[in-house]
Amino acid sequence: MSFPFGISWIDIADVLIVAFLLYQVFVWLKGTAGMQLLRGLLIIFVIYIASQQLGLRTLNWLMERFVTVLLIVIVIVFQPELRRALERLGRSRILSRLGIEFVPKSSAIVRQIIDAVEKCSLEKIGGLIVLERSTGLNEFIESGVKIDAPVSEELLITILTKGTPLHDGAIIIQGDRILAAGCLLPLSQSQSIDRRLGTRHRAAVGMSEQSDALVIAVSEQTGAISVSENGGLNRFLTKEQLEERLFDIYKPQEKKVKFPFKRRKK
Repeated sequence: MSFPFGISWIDIADVLIVAFLLYQVFVWLKGTAGMQLLRGLLIIFVIYIASQQLGLRTLNWLMERFVTVLLIVIVIVFQPELRRALERLGRSRILSRLGIEFVPKSSAIVRQIIDAVEKCSLEKIGGLIVLERSTGLNEFIESGVKIDAPVSEELLITILTKGTPLHDGAIIIQGDRILAAGCLLPLSQSQSIDRRLGTRHRAAVGMSEQSDALVIAVSEQTGAISVSENGGLNRFLTKEQLEERLFDIYKPQEKKVKFPFKRRKK
């Protein structure tokens, strides 16, 4: 099938790829300060085109000098958004398929986490629990106090209880071990987050924006359970919903014995 004006399938595919990439850029920038900055750059671009068409030499000269350093300005201005986009691009399912993913492989570990979160919710003990997956969290682990202890309901509740030295900050879990507590997490700058939420929930979203970790947040005021993943925030989860979500992600691995050859019938 031929197209008019010399258009080929390659040209159509090229346009579709560019459109898809632009759409992804707008999705990444949606709800962030970068969107406002992008609008500012578009206004500057319109002024630059208008100065050329109207013959405004002085303004055009200034715009040309600005365009020469535009790439550097974009890198500086959009540094948080670029970092988030590259980190998302770098998260590959290949690592998880190869088994390089630090998630609980035992249902008992997941049960300990769920029971601890449920008790904290009932007693309105605020807390943040970060479950590390394929993205390393060493820079955030270094900001807290290293523990390196097995995951247990009692230890989680003890750390999160108000008045303890490690109450403030987040607990980071890798596999079946608590690596650190009292860790500082990055706060999300997204404008789509409910303004009534405090720094605990913003830290949960910020952590999920910069990594593929799953973050559980328990409100100290209401005891509500929230889960943040991939920059989103699901609030007011029940124990059953949390349990379903965790077991859906952290399914215990079942070892299957594979026979390379079929058994012959006698």
